[in-house]
Amino acid sequence: MGKVIFYGAISLDGYLAGLEDQLDWLFQTDTGVATTYEAFFATIDTTVMGRKTYQEAKKLMDEGPLYPETTNYVFSHTRKEPLQDATLVASDPVAFVSALKQEKNVWVVGGGSLLKPLLEADLIDEWFIQIAPVLLGEGKRLFEAGDYARRLTFVETKQMGELTELHYVRKAEQVKNTNYFST
Repeated sequence: MGKVIFYGAISLDGYLAGLEDQLDWLFQTDTGVATTYEAFFATIDTTVMGRKTYQEAKKLMDEGPLYPETTNYVFSHTRKEPLQDATLVASDPVAFVSALKQEKNVWVVGGGSLLKPLLEADLIDEWFIQIAPVLLGEGKRLFEAGDYARRLTFVETKQMGELTELHYVRKAEQVKNTNYFST
């Protein structure tokens, strides 16, 4: 059995990107000499992402092939023309990712509307969230509002230049609709 993993960076105030999908704030963040990306990516068989994340990633790669070492899936209900480096998926992301997880390690690239149903179905096994020391004030949030309250198990933090990476795994026992902030 594989795992479903989120690996990505956010601003200190919880944004994946600016309102127009800008990532300049991330590329202006000093990561020091080494990051965890290469070691993480070596464990991945498959990527899943939404159409907007795919389009922005392609721009960053100057329209070159996206993750040619992996099998890539892009969720979209609007795009119809085939992609050269990914398979378009219009079906339920929960059922699709659940099936992939049976045999593959799946990287959820991006967040928002694709991440929300996966969270609500408790499909994310592991989290690597890098926090950049920047406040955007507005933009695209990593976590949309939803029915997914749960506690995670802390694994470790790593410092990579200005980025702080938080590593968590799914907690074995979960109680739905628990108020984790009460005393």
